[in-house]
Amino acid sequence: MATAQATDSGPGELKDVPGWFPPLDQLLFTWFLERQETRGFGGDLVELGAYMGKSAILLGRHLQDGEKLTVCDLFGGEAPDGANAAETAKSYSSLTRQTFERNYLAFHDSLPVVIQAPTSVISQEVEPDSCRFVHIDASHLYEHVRDDIGAARELLLPGGIVVLDDFRSEHTPGVSVATWEAVLNRGLRPICLSTQKLYGTWDDPEEVQQELLAMLRERSDCGLSVQDAAGHRLVRTRAQKGMQPPSFPRSRHRPVPEPSRPVAPAPARPRPRPRSRARRIGADILPPIVTRALRRTRARGAGGGQGRT
Repeated sequence: MATAQATDSGPGELKDVPGWFPPLDQLLFTWFLERQETRGFGGDLVELGAYMGKSAILLGRHLQDGEKLTVCDLFGGEAPDGANAAETAKSYSSLTRQTFERNYLAFHDSLPVVIQAPTSVISQEVEPDSCRFVHIDASHLYEHVRDDIGAARELLLPGGIVVLDDFRSEHTPGVSVATWEAVLNRGLRPICLSTQKLYGTWDDPEEVQQELLAMLRERSDCGLSVQDAAGHRLVRTRAQKGMQPPSFPRSRHRPVPEPSRPVAPAPARPRPRPRSRARRIGADILPPIVTRALRRTRARGAGGGQGRT
């Protein structure tokens, strides 16, 4: 795997990496992954669609000994069909593999397994029944999402978690159709819904749902509601104003110091105007009582007549 040394540029914190990964989903990712880890549940991690690497960076933080993270994305490569090519050109024209790798290596010593290809190849690249967590955030087209969901089911171990991004966005109806079709007809069981993502499993969600509800009810920064639909309990959560993501280590990059700004010199104080030679001579030769009277007269003139007499 490629490695990199810390450099003087690049993202300093996870929030600096471009991407759509709000604090609530960072919290939920962290909670699900840590729950698996504390229970001794091992398995690989997969992300289908990586963009600039924001969620992959968090996933990489949770790799246990012997596990691997596999990321699959076109990264600007050739799309499998015209519709996918148009989608990529419209939404991800700035995405490059180099950018992803640079961002990822800012936080980790080595890259994940990177597959630059359509997500349809994932079943040939990753062993079935080998994963504990799969994040689907690639194409928004119905056919592609449907197939990605099918691949996730093959890859996941019993009790594994799948996360489907953009299942309810206005501009991604294909994801919505594929997601709810999987819930109604393909055995997917929702665990919870965030504003952007559905978290689910192909196993009984009762136990994990109860633990999740207990965690969310203890937080003041999460809104929560529970509904039933078509035989499924739907736990809906949303971030309250001011919600902060879980703490995450800073990157290995050293921040670039801001250029020093020249300090403006203090304005010069006006020098007192020297007394005329005639005044100096007068002060020297006149009697002191007369000199004091002249000074009082000048002070009254400068102060508008408010001086003491």
